[in-house]
Amino acid sequence: MEKSLFEQMGGTYTQVGDYMLPNLTLPEEEQKSIGIWGQRHARYLKRYYKILYYNLLSSGKLNAHLAEIDRQAEDMFFRLVKQMAEREGVTEQLKAENQMEWVGKMNNILNSALEVINAKLIYS
Repeated sequence: MEKSLFEQMGGTYTQVGDYMLPNLTLPEEEQKSIGIWGQRHARYLKRYYKILYYNLLSSGKLNAHLAEIDRQAEDMFFRLVKQMAEREGVTEQLKAENQMEWVGKMNNILNSALEVINAKLIYS
């Protein structure tokens, strides 16, 4: 019997009952830790961009992609919070003088930074 294209390229089969199933394995990929930003992006890709998600997964590049998104989002978050706090005059002096006002302003800043990151990196 003539070899299939899969066999010609070095693939092998395993017989399971009456069926010949190809022995498929994913390429090895370095496992990097993925934080909350990468996890959110993974859920978004899996739900709305299934083809891209499975292409990255099957090529062994998903973990690296999500780790990079997580790193970018983390850097952007800290940079935005610092810039917005400076722009709005939220300082340690304000924290010492009026804690409730400081907490309110910081919560607004954190929520604004979160919205920017979600729009620019996570859900795009």
